[in-house]
Amino acid sequence: MPRQGAIVAVLAIAGLSSSFMFTLVVPIQAKLPELLHADRDDTAWVVTATLLAAAVSTPIAGRLGDMYGKRRIVLALVAIMVLGSVIAALSPGIIGVIVGRALQGAIVGVVPLGIAILRDVLHEDRVDAAIALISATLGVGGAIGLPISAIVAQYSDWHVLFWLAAGLGAVVFALVLWIVPVSVLRTAGRFDLVGAAGLSLGLLGLLLAVSRGDQWGWASPAVLGCGLGGIAVLLLWGWYELRTKDPLLDLRVAARRPVLLTNLASVAMGFSLFGSNVLYPQMLELPVATGTGFGLSLLGASLVVMPSGLVMMLLSPVSGRIAHRIGPRVLLLAGSLALIVSYAFTIVWHSEVWHLVVANILIGVGIGFGYASMPMLIMRSVPPNETGASNGLNALFRSLGTSIAAAVVAAVLATYVVEQGGVQVPTPWAFQLSFILGGLAAVVAFVVALFIPSRRAPQERHPSLPD
Repeated sequence: MPRQGAIVAVLAIAGLSSSFMFTLVVPIQAKLPELLHADRDDTAWVVTATLLAAAVSTPIAGRLGDMYGKRRIVLALVAIMVLGSVIAALSPGIIGVIVGRALQGAIVGVVPLGIAILRDVLHEDRVDAAIALISATLGVGGAIGLPISAIVAQYSDWHVLFWLAAGLGAVVFALVLWIVPVSVLRTAGRFDLVGAAGLSLGLLGLLLAVSRGDQWGWASPAVLGCGLGGIAVLLLWGWYELRTKDPLLDLRVAARRPVLLTNLASVAMGFSLFGSNVLYPQMLELPVATGTGFGLSLLGASLVVMPSGLVMMLLSPVSGRIAHRIGPRVLLLAGSLALIVSYAFTIVWHSEVWHLVVANILIGVGIGFGYASMPMLIMRSVPPNETGASNGLNALFRSLGTSIAAAVVAAVLATYVVEQGGVQVPTPWAFQLSFILGGLAAVVAFVVALFIPSRRAPQERHPSLPD
């Protein structure tokens, strides 16, 4: 078997590639209507399609990995991402780009699958540190990838961004095929097609309502129909899952107190992370004349927020040691506290660029600790044959938090505006209110974490392989 360090490194690269997909089009997002010759409402689907595909595919991919082999499904997800990148790179219009971006969203499932692989193949004393590293890639890839995307977009054709993604995916596919061992721990039974369809329809309806409510109108028939219809389908799906022999997700496992509370904390943590990803770059890029902005270029703004990703990476070995010695619950509490301090700091001090640098460093501490702790808490509470599906569900809850944050922050920034040079720009209060909401979400994560049991589930058994 390949050395365990090589396996961890390859899965970390796969995780970086996954998070990079979310910042890939940020440098060209404002120019998409001009580049694709389409309305702004239509080009918004370039971002929304990736979000929806990631949320729907992640828990399904986790279950497929548990049943048919985690490495096999990782390879399939990476191949789908490469295909989507090529389609978008070759497309001159909006339809191909949206289709390509949706396919790119599939790679998000490699992170929870990679974490499950680590539990299967690593010795127990190395699992926590490795999980912390893989979890850190969720923030690091975006923070480091943003300036790379900005440089490519500034000095080259926008199609090159998608060729870059395709090349990166091809490298990841080759490395996984070469280094990551074949999964030997499998779950018996049949794949729940009805459950997969029900979960997909329910999530699509709910996430469409959340992500498009600001554009369509929160009281519009489309939003109400999608939202209420999605909730109804998910309730029916839950009833079915509790009664079928081989469910897509074992809801009884998901309802265990540590798992349920960790997933609820994930929603709040996802809100805090995405809120910072939206707010700080906008403040840095807005003109100085607005009274809020600093007038930086996209590249300059991305360099200011990049320290958060670097801090996440540097803290990953520390996170693993802390979790191994005193438990991941303490890690989640520390991460939530760091986010609270970060938002409180920004509410009081945000008049200088260095203030935002400090805030982003604290964000890196918070997300680094928080995201490292959540899969550890999940895997201490579920049987080995449920790790892929359970981590996929946790990733889904994080995605739900980011979707809610995107909708709420967009609504706040669009509501409190002032006209500057014929353009509507957010007021200082819009940013202050958004920071308050981000801080409140971190408080929710902290309070929920207080009630998570700190001891290991008695049924946990680590299926480590010999070195």
